[in-house]
Amino acid sequence: MSGGRRLDEVDRQIVARLSEDARISNRQIAAELGVTEGTVRARVKRMEAEKQIRITAITNIDRFRQGALAWIWIEVERSHQIQDVARELALISELGFVGEMLGRSDILAITMVRSNEHLAEFVHQRVSGIPGVRRTESTLGVNFVKHDYRMARIVS
Repeated sequence: MSGGRRLDEVDRQIVARLSEDARISNRQIAAELGVTEGTVRARVKRMEAEKQIRITAITNIDRFRQGALAWIWIEVERSHQIQDVARELALISELGFVGEMLGRSDILAITMVRSNEHLAEFVHQRVSGIPGVRRTESTLGVNFVKHDYRMARIVS
């Protein structure tokens, strides 16, 4: 969380309702939760300002037929380089996710590619040349049995 106050139960209920349908009106959320529309509007505005939430459109990868989801597993030369490599990767606009990992690889980057050839070209031209990258391994998603775009929520 970014320096703001912790989410209370009303905040969590607002977020849960928005995660189901981000186009729902503040008036409808307020009616469902038994609070005023102004309360909902102020809380959403505060959570956005404090970067606790971001309301955006998400591509439904189940319907995205022009490409494939690609995971790029990255091993760095020295452990002290992980953060620098991750920051450099985060600057690449085509990468939708960059995370420092525990386990076999140091970093995971996720993107969408048009083909195997496109993935190979992207990895060789944009990822492998970053100072500190020792090795990469890529995986393409071929059939998504389940994809919940809300996967970022914390399981209770």
